[in-house]
Amino acid sequence: MFLAVSFLLLPCARAQKSEWERKAEAAAAAEAEMHRQELFILEREAAHAVQLNNPSFFQRVYGEDYVGTNEHGQVINKAELVRGIQNSGITYASVVISDVRVRFFQETAVAQSLWSMRGAQHGQTFSRQLRVIHVYINGPRGWQAIAGQQTQLPGEGR
Repeated sequence: MFLAVSFLLLPCARAQKSEWERKAEAAAAAEAEMHRQELFILEREAAHAVQLNNPSFFQRVYGEDYVGTNEHGQVINKAELVRGIQNSGITYASVVISDVRVRFFQETAVAQSLWSMRGAQHGQTFSRQLRVIHVYINGPRGWQAIAGQQTQLPGEGR
């Protein structure tokens, strides 16, 4: 009889979590949300830096070994990215980031977003949208972008 009763109670005992386990899970969820919000902010700051043609954000947040592919399919490193921002000749009326999605893989994060841009270059106005992916690594200096990919969507501004 004792064996049968203890067997019936065993699943209930196993299903209940200790106070320590519940606190640890809550702390892990809060930390994950903090990292997610930090990456949302970094993505918005990147769009703002592009709009202002200000490379200091990229010098600070992008890793020295950053490699990316721009909307024209050219592979660029951090130095080329910074030069391109400084010397673009583009005046942006707006750069809006939306549809931001962040996924984590241990100390690595992948951020995907939609960038909508309006501006002028060489006297010609443009409006374009890009799908952008950034890969970040969380290290001693915080989140650092190490890779990126931009794909221009069909439409105006090509």
